Amino acid sequence: MLINLSDVFKEQGKVMKVTTPVEMNAFRLGQKYEIIEKNDFEWTLTNIEPGRAKVEGKGRISFKAPCDRCLSDVKVDLDLAPERFVVPPEKQSDEDEEVDDLSFLEGYELNTETLLYNELMENWPAKILCKEDCKGLCPVCGRNLNEGECGCDRFVPDPRLAGIQDLFKRMKEV
Repeated sequence: MLINLSDVFKEQGKVMKVTTPVEMNAFRLGQKYEIIEKNDFEWTLTNIEPGRAKVEGKGRISFKAPCDRCLSDVKVDLDLAPERFVVPPEKQSDEDEEVDDLSFLEGYELNTETLLYNELMENWPAKILCKEDCKGLCPVCGRNLNEGECGCDRFVPDPRLAGIQDLFKRMKEV
């Protein structure tokens, strides 16, 4: 959804509050994640000085994503609160360090979907787990170990002791 910022840029001290729906139904980050719940986002647009505005948002988006250990579906809730400083197109320059990436601005209009997509990328969890002590999958047979043991021999010898293991094997041959 696009929000026109021209009034906010022009009028000193102007504060504008806008509520927008989240239009995206999925999020792509290597793979596609389905959005299962989304709330309307509350935006506050504030003129902080001539030709400079602050964009603040608040809302929640929930996804369905696989657990990083056992691959079972997990509901991921992300409370997002984007905060960006923006300037009108005629004042944008590469030297302005205080202004954030403005890929979500289209002229004088704020593209809330692009801003939310960027915010999702920044806040995506490093690891998604179904529970803190998830046991994952058996590396031999692939069974979900949270549902019970499979009985496979999962012993992995320490590679630093491979030389000693070879020595014992040679001694058995003699």
